[in-house]
Amino acid sequence: MDHLHQTFSVRFTYSVYFTEQLFDSTNSLLADFFSQQATAETRKKLLVVIDSGVVSTHPNLPATITSYFSQHADSVELVTDFLILPGGEIAKNDPDSVEKIVDAVDRHGIDRHSYVAAIGGGSVLDLVGYAAAISHRGIRHIRIPTTVLSQNDSGVGVKNGVNYKGKKNFLGTFVPPVAVFNDSQFLTTLDERDWRAGVSEAVKVALIKDKAFFEWIEQNAEALAARDMTAMQYLVHRCADMHLQHIAGGDPFEMGSSRPLDFGHWSAHKLEQLTNFEIRHGEAVAIGIAMDSLYSQQLGWLSETDTNRILTTLRTLGFVLYQPMLDADNSAGVLKGLSEFREHLGGQLTIMLLKDLGRGVEVHEMDADRIRQAIATLREQESLTLQPALSGQ
Repeated sequence: MDHLHQTFSVRFTYSVYFTEQLFDSTNSLLADFFSQQATAETRKKLLVVIDSGVVSTHPNLPATITSYFSQHADSVELVTDFLILPGGEIAKNDPDSVEKIVDAVDRHGIDRHSYVAAIGGGSVLDLVGYAAAISHRGIRHIRIPTTVLSQNDSGVGVKNGVNYKGKKNFLGTFVPPVAVFNDSQFLTTLDERDWRAGVSEAVKVALIKDKAFFEWIEQNAEALAARDMTAMQYLVHRCADMHLQHIAGGDPFEMGSSRPLDFGHWSAHKLEQLTNFEIRHGEAVAIGIAMDSLYSQQLGWLSETDTNRILTTLRTLGFVLYQPMLDADNSAGVLKGLSEFREHLGGQLTIMLLKDLGRGVEVHEMDADRIRQAIATLREQESLTLQPALSGQ
């Protein structure tokens, strides 16, 4: 049979920059980036979308950005009509959010050679990246993450998406940003929950890839919980580096069923949904890590000592490792997360567990009774940690 066959590859290149006070007039990093991208043929525009939570803690940010680009007007044409959208999971749950971005792209004439920059947490970055990817079949996207979670993990990757029909990231794209700018100054205004939540992704990648990094987190857990910025800057940089190495070395667009960086995530995604997203993604991931570590121990792969080291480190960081919705044992309970995880990946179920600290291993089935036992252990341990506090009242 006669047929034609086509094979081609597309090279993606982008940099992740680490800085402080990105929009300070003396910081030329961003202006230099646009100058290097400039061409004589066209004048490129920049549309900026900002997380409303960032504006509430940095109310002068729009004016600061306007002032910055007024001093660097030769590098890019700033659209001064900023688009400010709610942050958090609501950004990905509301279809109108995508429509507002696409409408702004249309109204301001943002073409394929112009830029859409997102300033905010992971949800806003996911949303804006998706809207940029579907507008004109792809507008250049710049990420400026403002949370620990987005600076060390989601913001440096290649995935974009929104939720649909109650399912996380049901609609999405694999499109890398053209650049990521991590400004540690944004981390100083995070509340305790958001500061802590992003650390769980660092624990995750350390446990499956780098024992020495996990031991560093273990040794610095108290400093991280106490908001030591030097420790946090190292954690963000190391975690982002490992994330980029993973993307470059394997299956960046997840064409297979393997998703090793999602250790602890099959239950986390479901738990977020079960709590109506009242629990942060990072908080749910910490619980998921605890569950799958206990499951690995039950299989005889992880020693009791090492399992306790993981749980103790997570608790020292400030995580609560049990949530009552874990015991919603019905057709829509946390166990449903297994089938939804498989469906989202396609193909066979693939779950990452631990053979040792720093050594992940993939399995293709999970036993419901073992999962329930892991949940029961976390419930029991949580009740024991609460008893001293209650008796002291």
